[in-house]
Amino acid sequence: MEVHKKSEAHADKSRPRGDDSTESAHADLKKEEGKPAEAIKHTRARKAKNNVRKLRMERMMSKAELARRAAVSSLTIDRVERGMPCRMDTKRKILEALGLKPSDRVMVFGDAPDELPEDQD
Repeated sequence: MEVHKKSEAHADKSRPRGDDSTESAHADLKKEEGKPAEAIKHTRARKAKNNVRKLRMERMMSKAELARRAAVSSLTIDRVERGMPCRMDTKRKILEALGLKPSDRVMVFGDAPDELPEDQD
């Protein structure tokens, strides 16, 4: 018991008291809360509506199954279904995994000219 009390006392001493930098960081966060979404919007990726989830569900396929067939991660499938941008190669793999032709790209992903370069994703 005494050892436990000593370690608590030591832990209390090691914590900084009245740290102004922590308080100012919290104050800065409070300032950001009231800003309009447009002020911080530039850091987010542009979302595009697509039919990947609808087509996957029509085929009674799970995200994991589609990911396995397309040789991509389940997280990638989730991002694509939420409308996040992806590489053209990823789109091609998803189309093939769904049993579609590359010419069906516009039907599935829409006509989105703003795609990521091949070295990102």
